[in-house]
Amino acid sequence: MKSTIFAPRNIVIKKKMVKITFPDGSVREYESGITGYEIAQSISTRLAQDVVACGVNGETTELNRPINADASIKLYKFDDEEGKHAFWHTSAHLLAEALQELYPGIQFGFGPAVENGFFYDVLLPDGKQIGEGDFKTIEDKMLELARKDEAVVRKEVGKADCLAQFKAAGQAYKCEHIEQDLEDGSITTYTQGNFTDLCKGPHIVSTGIIKAVKLMSIAGAFWRGDATKDQMQRLYGISYPKKKMLDEYLVMLEEAKKRDHRKIGKEMELFMFSERVGKGLPIWLPKGTDLRLRLQEMLRKIQKQYGYQEVITPNIGGKNLYQTSGHWDHYGKDSFQPIQTPEEGEEYLLKPMNCPHHCEIFANRPRSYKELPFRCAEFGTVYRYEQSGELHGLTRVRCFTQDDAHIFCRPDQVKKEFINVMDIIQRVFKTFNFSEENVEVQISLRDPNNKTKYIGSDEDWHVAEQAIIDACAEKGMKARQELGEAAFYGPKLDFMVKDAIGRRWQLGTIQVDYQLPQRFQLEYVGEDGQKHRPVMIHRAPFGSMERFVAVLIEHTAGHFPLWLTPDQVAILPVSEKYQAYAEQLKAYFDTQDVRSFIDDRSEKIGRKIRDTELKHIPYMLIVGEKEQEEGTVSFRQRGGGEQGTMKYEDFSKKIVEEVRKMTEKC
Repeated sequence: MKSTIFAPRNIVIKKKMVKITFPDGSVREYESGITGYEIAQSISTRLAQDVVACGVNGETTELNRPINADASIKLYKFDDEEGKHAFWHTSAHLLAEALQELYPGIQFGFGPAVENGFFYDVLLPDGKQIGEGDFKTIEDKMLELARKDEAVVRKEVGKADCLAQFKAAGQAYKCEHIEQDLEDGSITTYTQGNFTDLCKGPHIVSTGIIKAVKLMSIAGAFWRGDATKDQMQRLYGISYPKKKMLDEYLVMLEEAKKRDHRKIGKEMELFMFSERVGKGLPIWLPKGTDLRLRLQEMLRKIQKQYGYQEVITPNIGGKNLYQTSGHWDHYGKDSFQPIQTPEEGEEYLLKPMNCPHHCEIFANRPRSYKELPFRCAEFGTVYRYEQSGELHGLTRVRCFTQDDAHIFCRPDQVKKEFINVMDIIQRVFKTFNFSEENVEVQISLRDPNNKTKYIGSDEDWHVAEQAIIDACAEKGMKARQELGEAAFYGPKLDFMVKDAIGRRWQLGTIQVDYQLPQRFQLEYVGEDGQKHRPVMIHRAPFGSMERFVAVLIEHTAGHFPLWLTPDQVAILPVSEKYQAYAEQLKAYFDTQDVRSFIDDRSEKIGRKIRDTELKHIPYMLIVGEKEQEEGTVSFRQRGGGEQGTMKYEDFSKKIVEEVRKMTEKC
């Protein structure tokens, strides 16, 4: 008879525990293998219902991924950027799954989440095309599949097995991607229903929470972005966990169309583009130039208070300059190709950035520690190649002017100078009513797992990153940290603003740089009589004049502050008989620095008023017989605001006083 061995009753088999650190610094212990969803459940049922993804040690992952070691965790709802990305990534796969059912034999390219939604590149067999008339059918199929609440299953696969799987499915583009880009041991797939895709993730755990979808547009897209390869169709879409959210987004889009800076810029005669001049090369018209120069003067006034000196550098530079800085190696493909001199064989580039030129200014003569910080500023025009399909009004151009400045300082001065730049940027945002709650701040750090993208030592990077973190802490500024978003030469602080209809724009930036001073061998003589290396701070409060003006147009819908708008007053004579009086008014306003123009067209006064409203002019003056006899003006404010009659001298004083009060705040 076999004996049976019983474990003593007092022996307890302990399960491995892991410590989970939350964003507020609190720590809880859980059994090893716990998932993000289970952690959310342990906090509250409501939270578990709302979360769509989680961040584990800075990496966004699925909620059902086991956590087997101590980790820091963030739980992401749809409202979080990371949550939206996972949600829209799965929605891209849902779109592909629907297309696979509707169009047998379809070929798939890439299908990522983007800033607002997702897209998928596809090619139908036999030269067929998807049109906007097919959108409703595709949307219905997506929702039908979503209602099945299909689990999204992640799987690690070997390269050979993966290639065999996609060859069997007849997916030629996927096979090319596997063969050329992917390494064995690093390949993952995600499956939902009958659709499987190559993907790194992250995703939501099932399709059931996708409740509303909308296909937005369709465009041509070359495979791998290469014009020599097959042209595919790119379907753009967006999705939400609630239909109400989609409805609100579509309303916002309609409002955005009304605010489109390209439309308003044309109506206000601010800028233009010419095919003969070249794509993506904006031309500033007189009114736009006037507006832009006022912006520059506003910043000049602020910079002067902080000790900046203005410089001007050439629009081209020798190729060697950018090889020294490292920009050629990292951004050469995004620059216009070198210009060769006919006889000497020298190579020059259209200036892609200003910082190497400013390094040469610093190196122009010996520097003493007493001169530091040395702050040089330039409204410098730069040139970068953008593909035609990426160009968009003033927000994406091939030629733009940066409100650039570079501060060369001692290491002990970095934090103070950095904080001063933060103050400048906040003053700029406040001037244009970008309130604090609508400004997001991001500390863009180096990706520690991909150091080949960057130059410089680990020690320099640590010091530079810590300087930004400390400056934000001292200012009490809440800033999220993003790995992999740093410039190749240093970390940076990026400012994102939400405009009047909730859209997010990246504007101001500050960067700490230990690398360019080394590459250019910049030196100053310290108090100890020895040579030392300065630290360089890059900054641009507007970002670029073009992009800032575009954002400002759409934020204000063209209703600029009175001090900034190119035309403050429109003078509307009711008939030709009062043209001379209108000219008298304009001549007086010119002496008082009140910007006005006369609408002398042979149109009825009602038409002139309507057209003036369309041009976003703050004030219009209607002048006729009574006004001429009494030396007055009948004025009305844009949008049906203040109206009245007063002496024209008093009206001029009113405008001057309004402008004075506004500019005092700048």
